[in-house]
Amino acid sequence: MYQTIEEANQAVIAKIVAGSPFLVDVVPAVSVIPELAEGKVLLHAGPPIRYDQLIDPIQGACVGAALFEGWGETEADVRHLLENGEVTLVPCHHVNAVGPMGGITSAHMPVLVVENTTGGNRAYCTMNEGIGAVLRFGAYSQEVIDRLHWMKNTLAPVLSAALKTKSEGMNVNVLVAKAIAMGDEFHQRNIAASLAFLKEVAPSIVALEGFDEEKLAVIQFLADTDQFFLNIMMASAKAVLDGARSIEAGTVVTAMCRNGHEFGIRIAGMGDEWFTGPVNTPKGLYFSGFSEADASPDMGDSAITETFGVGGMAMIAAPAVTRFVGSGGFHDALKTSNDMMEICIDTNPNFPVPTWDFQGICLGIDARKVVETGILPVINTGIANKQAGRGQIGAGTVTPPIGCFEKAVLAYAKKLGFSEE
Repeated sequence: MYQTIEEANQAVIAKIVAGSPFLVDVVPAVSVIPELAEGKVLLHAGPPIRYDQLIDPIQGACVGAALFEGWGETEADVRHLLENGEVTLVPCHHVNAVGPMGGITSAHMPVLVVENTTGGNRAYCTMNEGIGAVLRFGAYSQEVIDRLHWMKNTLAPVLSAALKTKSEGMNVNVLVAKAIAMGDEFHQRNIAASLAFLKEVAPSIVALEGFDEEKLAVIQFLADTDQFFLNIMMASAKAVLDGARSIEAGTVVTAMCRNGHEFGIRIAGMGDEWFTGPVNTPKGLYFSGFSEADASPDMGDSAITETFGVGGMAMIAAPAVTRFVGSGGFHDALKTSNDMMEICIDTNPNFPVPTWDFQGICLGIDARKVVETGILPVINTGIANKQAGRGQIGAGTVTPPIGCFEKAVLAYAKKLGFSEE
């Protein structure tokens, strides 16, 4: 169909630019992901992995999810199930979903529903729990379980009802375009986007009937949760990139993710196949009392944001973030984004960056360019304690192993009939 790789890549990035994600609902995960109805099933971040390979924070998140689902009354009960293979693990990416950090998602957790209206496909992501002791970092105390039940019983129904008052849902591209001009890069910094979301949804929440006692708590939670938009951005990027990878040709990277054990990527021309390598540990700034010795290896599907062109790829949009993730200031942010352009095909005109002379964000990471230049995508990330339940201990950046990209390029060359000799 496509005469050259360049022609295929142009078709893929055209689909990304044309992507039109709308947040349309918040529903129980099992209602849109049928695999979760097939017994005891948990979704996880990253490429496929066995439970015994999971790092401690992700195992802790599995414990918390199992307790939330009522699969046992005690930690010992649910650990027995997990350790004896009675719980099936499925990558979020395999069921049109993404998950932050551990990515653990269970049947009755509410998920954001984002529809890519140009592609006709949907993607899902759990909602942001806020900060402190949270499941995504491996915490599973009663406080964590109680918050998950509040999100299921109060937050989700209120947001669902509010979104249904909007005929088409909420246009995510409009929110992203606004917030990138206000200093967000949509991985570490989502303050402007979260507030823009609250601005759009608050009037609908206030006008709802039948939620008199819940409205204030929901609005307060959204006002307090600076990173709430991250999960919306993740689902939106997943929806757009899944729509683009329907091309099934070319070397554009369509997913990057990590499970604490391996880093995995997909490229458009190789469909669902994963190309993996050993995961790295982030470098960055640590909260008082912690150091790299306390850090967990990198994890999470949130690198879908960098795959889309934001996050670390758009560091210049949020120079304030560079110091938070252990880098310098404006000039380091500029250098990072300029370097990222060396491995991308074009810029996305939908999202101009004022601090980059209104140039659009990076568009289309080309696996060939990564291999040719040796420049690796920069991913902004939170740093978790390597022990479950101790939460976030810092923030920084991480890069994939170059082997992922080398494997992908070789596999695609073989598919096209080229010899490795």
